[in-house]
Amino acid sequence: MATKNKTAATTADVTAFINTFVDKEQKKQDSFRLVALMQAWTGAPPRMWGPTIIGFGSYHYRYASGHEGDAPLLGFSPRKAEFSLYVTVPGKEDPELLARLGKYRMGKACIYFKKLDDLDLEVLEQISKQSVAYVKATYPASS
Repeated sequence: MATKNKTAATTADVTAFINTFVDKEQKKQDSFRLVALMQAWTGAPPRMWGPTIIGFGSYHYRYASGHEGDAPLLGFSPRKAEFSLYVTVPGKEDPELLARLGKYRMGKACIYFKKLDDLDLEVLEQISKQSVAYVKATYPASS
């Protein structure tokens, strides 16, 4: 039986979320800057996904296992300890690009960082655009 992703797009207000959820002024400023950057990089407006993820655009995926769902093309969450940036670049294939990104740590499909000033924004833009291009090529019916 196919299962669906538990994190879905909502109608919650992104600005209200940032203003109420984020308790540090620098993290709020970084969050609003990420919203502007990601909107420019994806061409899609910000939208809440679940209670704490800000996503841009969307795509529908279906794996061979039958698991399917919708996810943002690009997204982030201003978590308490650090930001989680949701990207989909297969296999972390560009170690040189990642080496130039700045101060971060990598998860399976997330880049974690404390503040935007820790990252090279030109490199972040390249990674983000590669992620969007990969998703669109892999799931061409997506928007």
